[in-house]
Amino acid sequence: MPGTTLVDVIVPELFNPYVVNRTMELSALFNSGIITTSPEFTKLASEAARTHNMPFFEDLTGEAQNIVEGKTIDFQKITSNKDVSTTIMRQQKWSATDLSGALAGSDPMRAIGDLVSRYWARQYQKELINLLTGVFAAATMEDHVLDISSGTGKAANISALAFMNALQLLGDAQDQLTAVAMHSATKTYLKQQNLITTERDSSDVEFSAYQGRRVIVDDGCPVTSGVYTTYIFGQGAVAFGEGSPVDFVQTETRRDPDVGAGVNMLYNRHCFIMHPRGIAWQNAKRENVESPTRAELADATNWKRVYEPKQIRMVAIKHKIA
Repeated sequence: MPGTTLVDVIVPELFNPYVVNRTMELSALFNSGIITTSPEFTKLASEAARTHNMPFFEDLTGEAQNIVEGKTIDFQKITSNKDVSTTIMRQQKWSATDLSGALAGSDPMRAIGDLVSRYWARQYQKELINLLTGVFAAATMEDHVLDISSGTGKAANISALAFMNALQLLGDAQDQLTAVAMHSATKTYLKQQNLITTERDSSDVEFSAYQGRRVIVDDGCPVTSGVYTTYIFGQGAVAFGEGSPVDFVQTETRRDPDVGAGVNMLYNRHCFIMHPRGIAWQNAKRENVESPTRAELADATNWKRVYEPKQIRMVAIKHKIA
């Protein structure tokens, strides 16, 4: 008979919420405020539908009318539109060999949970970068991209001036932009010029900042022929919800006694929505109804801006670094 196995140490009802909460604690995206959890999206992610329509009223437009004795005022109308999100489902499987070190811990379930949480924190960051690739390639987002990469010499490089010009894409709404995601090479380039500072948040945790905005480093940020893409975000630019649909098993364990002395296996699945607010999912290219692939998230034809430009709390800079 085998000794202690994964089945003995993992209680799904405790493990699932621990992994979800710990993933958010470990993720720079959640800590920076770029991604915020929304009860509305948590509810949508638990539904059987894989795309979700979210109608909204457009803002009121038109100039105020002059008051003239005896003249009838003209009626104006309010129009509506809809934002659309899609559910994303991902899964992974580990064997006990990968987790054997964690099993020696005083609290093996917590130790394994930390390993799994760190894995999903990295995966969520990759999901966002792929999603942004498609969003900013969409025709309706052209006015949210500053491309200086075709400049001559240092004019093509990221700089304080270029960064300010990118912020200006949102005009008087630019103060909403509070964090920046960049490639590690971009951060190094800025750091060499002493432009990266170290700051502390309200919990006394240190973080890197550029022009007062929290820096998130991810080498998944696009690089093509020496042209880098850096993203600047506002608080809550991306909505998130972790769902639990009916019959969706988030965590399960299995033991295969036929392999060697037996192998313990852990399965972990996530069903979630990660949605850029105001940019509707078009479902134009999608092979499987269950979930879009990362390549499909990165496809420009799957995204369309439906909010007013200044309501979209994100911009991008295409630049070089040398």
